[in-house]
Amino acid sequence: MTGSVRVPAQTIVAFIKDALLKVGLPEGGAAKTAELMCEADLAGADAHGVFRLPQYVKRTRAGGVNPRPNITVKKTAAATAMVDGDNGMGHLVMARAAETAIALAKDAGVAWVGARRSNHAGAAGVYAAMALPHDMVGIYAVVANANHMPMWGGAENLLGTNPIAFAIPTATQPPVVLDIATTVVSYGTVKSYRLLGKPMPEGWMVNPNDGKPLTDSARSAEGLLLPIGGYKGAGLALVLGLLAGTLNGAAFGRDVIDFNYNDTDACDTGHFIVMLDVSRFIPVAQFKKEIDRQLIDLKNSKRLPGVDAIRLPGEQRAARQDDRKRNGVPIVDEVMAQLDKLADELGVQRLGRG
Repeated sequence: MTGSVRVPAQTIVAFIKDALLKVGLPEGGAAKTAELMCEADLAGADAHGVFRLPQYVKRTRAGGVNPRPNITVKKTAAATAMVDGDNGMGHLVMARAAETAIALAKDAGVAWVGARRSNHAGAAGVYAAMALPHDMVGIYAVVANANHMPMWGGAENLLGTNPIAFAIPTATQPPVVLDIATTVVSYGTVKSYRLLGKPMPEGWMVNPNDGKPLTDSARSAEGLLLPIGGYKGAGLALVLGLLAGTLNGAAFGRDVIDFNYNDTDACDTGHFIVMLDVSRFIPVAQFKKEIDRQLIDLKNSKRLPGVDAIRLPGEQRAARQDDRKRNGVPIVDEVMAQLDKLADELGVQRLGRG
């Protein structure tokens, strides 16, 4: 079994910031990106937080990411806007998109903001959850930065994992936050298994040549990720890709750059985010109280034999946030070794130990 060490969240934020400053991000951009990356770690999305830093640094140093973008916003109607990311860090682009959507929704009740010329932005739930402090519902989707899934029945990777996230506010219960890839598992998780040398479970990937299960994580680049729910998941990935990519004039299908193997070309990642003001439909306190009532009823409903508890979307996320804020974020030895190597290359202090 691999070992791990707990690292305080603020130590992780400082480490990410120092690394990003070294590759040319300005103070504010480095700090904001570091905070959003660590939010993923705190929520338990371990494949989308500091784990991604070596790749981000590599692409930025190679010219694939613009460290000092001029991110612009064009309001196109009362409730719509487009964000041009100027090939900047996806976290900064999506933070601007979410802020814009919240501002528009406060006036119009609802907002849809698209983004193009962006990059990988980490965990989808981070951006949907930006709605919660404003008593709004948040919905976020993105075209993934590599294609790992075929259309249903195909043998050619032309769709991404194309995740979608929803966030719904509550009163006393943990907020409902559903953050899912349209594949059975995110490719970030596959990369984590490969780093740890762990075999993948059957049902994650298949070999494109014979359609048989592929479980060797070292060969994951050869495989096809399977969609959730069979043809339904592939269809969901398709429509999300068309709305986050094609609608925004961003990359989709064969135009997607695989950022795992291409460090120099711009990804032109497309995203969209929707914010919905609850108060335009029902008083906020009434809505939250009713959501709580429904969640408690679902939580306490009859269970199947052998099931210890019914778990709701966002429940474990909230528990992890509480635990990791108090006790630190667990970082496995293999990831720490990569981060130590990165720290030495950049000339910044190592994370957490020596």
